[in-house]
Amino acid sequence: MNNDEQVSRKNNNKTPKKHMKTWKKVTLWTIGIIIVLLGVGAFAAYHRVSKVANEVYKPSGAKTVRNADSILKNKKPVSILFMGTDTDFDGRNYRGRSDSMMIMTLNPKKETTTIISIPRDMKVNLPDFPQYSPSKINAAYTYGGPKEAINSIESHFNIPIDYYVTLSLGGLRKAIDQVGGVDVVSPLTFSSRGYKYTKGKKEHMDGTTAMWFTQMRYDDPNNDYGRQYRQRLVLQALMKKSISYKTVINSKFLDSISQNLKTNLTMNDMIQLALNYRKANQNIHSDYAHGTGDMEYGVSFQDVSGKEQSRISSMINDSLK
Repeated sequence: MNNDEQVSRKNNNKTPKKHMKTWKKVTLWTIGIIIVLLGVGAFAAYHRVSKVANEVYKPSGAKTVRNADSILKNKKPVSILFMGTDTDFDGRNYRGRSDSMMIMTLNPKKETTTIISIPRDMKVNLPDFPQYSPSKINAAYTYGGPKEAINSIESHFNIPIDYYVTLSLGGLRKAIDQVGGVDVVSPLTFSSRGYKYTKGKKEHMDGTTAMWFTQMRYDDPNNDYGRQYRQRLVLQALMKKSISYKTVINSKFLDSISQNLKTNLTMNDMIQLALNYRKANQNIHSDYAHGTGDMEYGVSFQDVSGKEQSRISSMINDSLK
């Protein structure tokens, strides 16, 4: 919670509730980036990618719920928290918040991947920062980095998080630029930040053009659902361009990854995922935590009910069996 929100909380003891939009950011594009590291890169350019893996590695410091190394070694279902940070783009150079959060589980035995999106404004209690609780889940990253984000998600949904990946919005833009742009067919006609997109027309987008393509929400008749679909289109296009030998040995592409991505996955972890978990993408199930708009002390939240928490908890825990 920033200072303005704290002051507003003190001065507004009785604020009526108002309708809020449901979950805000769904960032499937992060999967495309990590696949580059997990897949072809692990084999086609081992030494170069190994160097990048060492540079992006950063322990989370979060409490250990499960022995993640043992899970990978025994090829058991694994969970990963993806966070897209609102930094290094559109003039933003501060630490920022986790502008999008997504829990992904990979189950090699069932050959399934489950993706759950978390509303950035979801109201939670921060385990290590009770003085700022309740707060929005995206503030967990601001206060305590990946450690607090993981601890908060685990506590709120009673689930284990084995690994995390963070990527800045600017990092995604740079990655798209370094693969030479992506080709995407727009599902509707609209303009965003001076860029025009035409329904049914294949557009060759650079990083900035792709970013504004995925960010627009208010002019989409399907609101966040429409934005999610456009983000998936960009992800698929990026994956198509990224998983190639030429991209993996592109030093500028790898540099853009190393500067904008952090994870507690080691190179060995990535290789094990590449070898043993590739078939998990045979069946992909996606969902999101449903929230309702809430105003508390002048601060807007998404309130995810106890019933909805239980539903998400059961879905994730079942996917890890």
